[in-house]
Amino acid sequence: MSKTIDNILVVGMGKVGSLVGTLLDQTGFSVTGFDSREVSTGFPTVTGDITSATELGAALKNVDAVVSCLPYHLNRDVAVAAHAAGIHYFDLTEDVPTTKATLELSKTSKGLMAPQCGLAPGFIGIVGSHLTNAFSELRAINLRVGALPQNPTGLLGYAFNWSPEGVVNEYLNDCEVIQNGEAKLVPAMGALETIFIDGLKLEAFTTSGGLGTMCETFAGRVDELNYKTMRYVGHCELMRFFFNELHLKNDRKTAGEILVNAKPPVNDDVVYVHAAVEGVKDGELSRDEFVKAYYPLEIAGERWRAISWTTAASVCAVVEMVANQTLPTSGFLKQEEIPFEAFMETQNGSLYARGAR
Repeated sequence: MSKTIDNILVVGMGKVGSLVGTLLDQTGFSVTGFDSREVSTGFPTVTGDITSATELGAALKNVDAVVSCLPYHLNRDVAVAAHAAGIHYFDLTEDVPTTKATLELSKTSKGLMAPQCGLAPGFIGIVGSHLTNAFSELRAINLRVGALPQNPTGLLGYAFNWSPEGVVNEYLNDCEVIQNGEAKLVPAMGALETIFIDGLKLEAFTTSGGLGTMCETFAGRVDELNYKTMRYVGHCELMRFFFNELHLKNDRKTAGEILVNAKPPVNDDVVYVHAAVEGVKDGELSRDEFVKAYYPLEIAGERWRAISWTTAASVCAVVEMVANQTLPTSGFLKQEEIPFEAFMETQNGSLYARGAR
């Protein structure tokens, strides 16, 4: 099968971006990194102003695809530049307005517009949609993801291994759900529940963006569809106090700075994925679950955090599938349309089997 992508620009050379470039390079693509600062990687990189349409446009001239690993508020400009260049676009955003803007661009795009290719949204939607295939009727789709320190300290029991801007955005923006068969918006940090994984007690609560486009896809097909973030018990109550009673919800930038200063990244992390689907299967009410814990992996001679490699592997697997035409090469890609088995068979998707416990 012919390959439709050879040259790729990866924008944003943070932890995830540098790993995305490394994985794509190992997969056989010609990769160039683009960042505002000089970085050392195993593939070529260029420096420039990532907020400049002129510089970004110039960097996209000789590539077939771009992967944006930037903070959510910078993705829209990259998507616009990719659309203008007529190339494929991939990102990791959880931001709903950014995704809606990308959807509009896809209506006139020459290449594929594929946002939300990370862990949540992204892999969790692929898993959840896969589970629904066994059911003739659907009652509920419940998706849960938690990126946590293995050895938590303090009352928050957390470490900011992910972008603080992204976490604050998810904790404060309204969440799309389906309740009683109707699509709705509900507040973030709500619907608090207890969940157990291998005997470990966790809590889960609503956060924004994790469902991606699934509410649209499953409208009229399911009574209940929601996404929640998993944390150690007590986290949600403290975050409600932080954002609401201290009014940090009105100053997101300061909120992010305070939180990452209080809870800096740790190397020993774990990513929990819990997807459950209920409905009628073989004429009986049934529930199927996918529950995994993912730990740090050694890749290209370096140890990578679980949140980094699970995010990077997901988008790289999607790029593989588009390059080999397993997935469409134009229009708009919904994560729930990606076949789970084919995803896991890719070079990068197979990391999910290697890193699971």
